[in-house]
Amino acid sequence: MHILAYMLAAVFVGIAVSCQPPMNAVMARAIGSPFGAATISIALALATSMVLITFTGYGEITRERISQVPWWVYLAGIIGVIFVAGSVVIAPVTGSLIFFVCLIAGQLIGSAVADHFGAFGLDIREISLARVGGIALVLAGAVLASSG
Repeated sequence: MHILAYMLAAVFVGIAVSCQPPMNAVMARAIGSPFGAATISIALALATSMVLITFTGYGEITRERISQVPWWVYLAGIIGVIFVAGSVVIAPVTGSLIFFVCLIAGQLIGSAVADHFGAFGLDIREISLARVGGIALVLAGAVLASSG
């Protein structure tokens, strides 16, 4: 698949993800708990994943393979909980736009640092003035969007 198709797919994934915090916030208000809403959301994600791997294959999920994975890789699941629970609490206060602009700014900062140091097996791509400028523009966008 051409990279443009992947980029377009990423845009559609982003549109779908932008619906998640407000939907989870509705659940949180209905049940009276942001963490309860996060639990329901993540439980449904687990169930969906189980259905998908049933049709697409399990890969090599064995005790031996899992034991070879570095311990810190499992933090990704915790990060998922932080995202879902955090979005339930933060997005209703900031609004979806500000929440996601700030989220993206944080992702850009984390990604730039990961690239700079070659973290997680990435190729090293040093932080440059242009990259810092791009991140600063996103942060400026958050400030502008919050004042409008």
